[in-house]
Amino acid sequence: MKLAQPALAALAVLAPAAVQSEVLSASDTHFVISLEAGSALSVEALWQRLIHPDSWWSGEHSYSGDAANFTLEPRAGGLWREEWPGGSVAHGRVLLAQPNKLLRLEAPFGPLQGMGAYTVWTITLEDDEGGSRVHFREVASAPPGSDMSTIAKAVNTVKTEAIERLANP
Repeated sequence: MKLAQPALAALAVLAPAAVQSEVLSASDTHFVISLEAGSALSVEALWQRLIHPDSWWSGEHSYSGDAANFTLEPRAGGLWREEWPGGSVAHGRVLLAQPNKLLRLEAPFGPLQGMGAYTVWTITLEDDEGGSRVHFREVASAPPGSDMSTIAKAVNTVKTEAIERLANP
């Protein structure tokens, strides 16, 4: 079946945009990754998803195995927590919250926390034609011998999946 041009254009608007991701730099002691994705959601709706990580973070990348255990307090000093019967973890601490615009966290997720890495996420939202865009940047540094260039690839993969889930419910 051949679709008419207007039908093709409508499908393009409805199709989720792929996440553009890049490891900008990496060495033994640091990495910087950058991701960007479009969303059909308004900035306000995207912000509401962002501050409810249980709606978009994968339980496969959690201690409890269940994303429903995630909460986020979107205010300076607030925590991105995971709590379950028998345990809890603070994944990140909010450094800056500007609703519908920007969320910055000190967030050494997963193995980065145990390595003593200092990790900052900056998540920026902006209006875009027919929806919004999310920009994600992670800057991490760790002690010598941490092999952050290898870890950067894995982190980039996990964050690409997460940003895709955030932007495209």
